[in-house]
Amino acid sequence: MREFSTPLTVDLPTSGNLTDDVVRNAAEAPDVAVLSRRVGSGEDARWEDVTAAQFLAEVVAVAKGLVAAGIEPGDRVAILSRTRYEWTLVDYAIWFAGAVTVPIYETSSAEQIEWILRDSGAAAVVAEGPAHLARIASVRSGLDDLRHVWSLEVDDQGADGGRGAIDVLTRLGDDVSDADLEARRTAAGPDDLATLIYTSGTTGRPKGCLLTHGNFQTELGVAVAELPELFEPAGGEPPATLLFLPLAHVFARIIQVGCIQARVRLGHSADIANLVPTLQEFRPTFVLAVPRVFEKVFNTASQRATADGRGKIFDKAAETAIAWSRAQDKGRVSLALRARHALFERLVYGKLRQALGGACEYAVSGGAPLGERLGHFFRGIGLTILEGYGLTETTAAITVNLPTAQKVGTVGRPLPGTAVRIADDGELLVRGGTVFHGYRDNEEATAEAIDAEGWFHTGDIGEVDDEGFVRITGRKKEILVTAGGKNVAPAVLEDRIRAHALVSQALVVGDRQPFIAALITLDPEAVAVWAEVKGKQAGKDPVADLMRDPDLVAEIQAAVDDANSAVSKAEAIRKFTILPIDWTEEGGQLTPSLKLRRNVVVRECKDEIAALYE
Repeated sequence: MREFSTPLTVDLPTSGNLTDDVVRNAAEAPDVAVLSRRVGSGEDARWEDVTAAQFLAEVVAVAKGLVAAGIEPGDRVAILSRTRYEWTLVDYAIWFAGAVTVPIYETSSAEQIEWILRDSGAAAVVAEGPAHLARIASVRSGLDDLRHVWSLEVDDQGADGGRGAIDVLTRLGDDVSDADLEARRTAAGPDDLATLIYTSGTTGRPKGCLLTHGNFQTELGVAVAELPELFEPAGGEPPATLLFLPLAHVFARIIQVGCIQARVRLGHSADIANLVPTLQEFRPTFVLAVPRVFEKVFNTASQRATADGRGKIFDKAAETAIAWSRAQDKGRVSLALRARHALFERLVYGKLRQALGGACEYAVSGGAPLGERLGHFFRGIGLTILEGYGLTETTAAITVNLPTAQKVGTVGRPLPGTAVRIADDGELLVRGGTVFHGYRDNEEATAEAIDAEGWFHTGDIGEVDDEGFVRITGRKKEILVTAGGKNVAPAVLEDRIRAHALVSQALVVGDRQPFIAALITLDPEAVAVWAEVKGKQAGKDPVADLMRDPDLVAEIQAAVDDANSAVSKAEAIRKFTILPIDWTEEGGQLTPSLKLRRNVVVRECKDEIAALYE
C-alpha cells in the first residue's frame, strides 16, 4: 500500500468565514477592480469594472434583503442560473446572511430541481429567468419548505438587465441595520456549513455534499500560496480570469472564491458560442476548463488549418510543440528543435495564444483526464496546462501540477496538508482538511465513502510514483472484466480516441465479453470540414451521410490504432461502430461537467453493443 503526503506550509484560520475576504478587500483596497461584469447588449456591450468597495456594498444590500425576507441562519438558499456576475453576488450575499448556498445546474430538469430543492430543504431559490421559473413551478406543490422564488430576469432576454431579484432584495432590505447583518455575517466559523453541492452523478440520484467554510479555507489557503504564478503574476497585466464553466460545479466555485480572496479580477461568461472573442476582449492571465474544451481548441485549430490548405504546416507545428515540451522534461533541447520551435512560434503558436486573449500563460484543467499528448502540445505553444484532480467531496483539488513541479500526464502531487494512499485494490484514498463532512441525511453513503481512519474513498483507480505524482488510470466501477478475466480501464483508450479531430465521444465496452469494442460519435463540424477538404459530398447531416465512407472509417481506425498502442493486446479494441448522432448533456448522455453517463449510453445503445458481438 503506497502512501504519500505533503506537509502543511501555511497557517490555516481557526476562526472567521469566507465573507471576511470581501470585507478585507474593501477595507484594504477599496478602489481595486475585483470583478468585471458585462453590461449593455449588441455593439454597446462592454466590460464594467466592479471595485472591492462596490462589491461589498452590493453584497450587503442583497444580504439585507434575504434577512428581511425571513431567511434564517443555516437556511438553504438555492441558485439556479448560468455563470454570470449575479451568481457570485448572490452566493456571497447568502453567506453574509448566515445561510447556506445550494447550487443547481441551469440545465437541470424539473425532476432534478425538485429532488435537490426537496432534499436540501431549501427555503428560497434565486432563478435566472422564466424558463427556470417554469420548471420550478411545475414541481413546487410538493416543496413545503420553499417560501421564496426570485428571478434575476423578467424575460428570457433579460430585459431588465438581469437586476430583477437584485433590485427586489435591495429594496426589501432597507430597514435591516448594519449591526444586525454584521452579527449574522460573523456568526459562522470554519466548522459551519457553507454550501451543499449535489454531485451531478453518472449513476443514481445526486447526493448532497456538506462542505464547510473551513473546507474552502483549507483548499484555498494552500492553493493560493502554491500557485503565485496564477494569483500573483510578476509583471505584465494584473491577474484576471474569465469563468465560463458552470458555477454549480465545485471546480468553478473554488476558483471564484480564490479570486475574491486573492483580488484576481473575475469575469463571467455563459456565451460559449462566442467564447473566443469574449476571451480576446477580457484578456485573462489564466483560465480553467475541462479537457473537452482543450480538445476542442486543438481540433478546431487543426480543422481550420486543413481547410485553409495549411494542414501539413499545422501538423508539423504540433509535433514540434510536443517534441519541445518533452525535451524540456529531459533538460536537453537540440539546436535543430529550437530552430523549428522558433519558426513555428512566429507562424503558428502566437496566433493560437491570441485566441485566449494574448495574455494567458497558464490554464488549469480538471474534471477528467487531459491526455499526455494535449498537455505537451499546449505547453509547447506557450500555454502551460496545470492538470489537477479532485472531486466535489474534496472541495475541488486534492492534487495539482505546479509550474515548478510538473509531470505532464499526471495530476500532480498532493496539496500541502493532504495525504493520498493507494489501497490494495488500486483505489485512490485521500485524507486532509478539504475532505467533506459527509452526505446530507445519508449516513450509510457517508460511512461507505469515509472509513474509520478518516480516509475518503474516491472510487478512482490510481498510481503514485516515488516523487508523489499521482496518475489516475480509471474509475473503480468502470473497470471492465472480459470473458477471459482481463481487467481493462476504459479511460485510457477513450481519451486517446477522443483526441482525434473527427471524434466527439467514445465509449469502450466489453464487460464479460470475449474482446474489447467501442462506440464512437463524431463531431459534425469537423466532419463537414474534412468532407470539404476531401472533396466529398455531405448534406445537412454530414455524419449520417459519411459515417460509412471508407476514407472516414479509415480515419477513425487510425484513432483506434493509436489508442491500442497504449495498451496490451488483450486490452486493445478489436471492433468499433460509428453512431449517427452525438451524445450531449441535453440528450442526457453527458453530465453538466461533460462526463459520460456510461449507464445511460449502455442502456440506450444496447442493440449497437450487441451487434458488435454477433
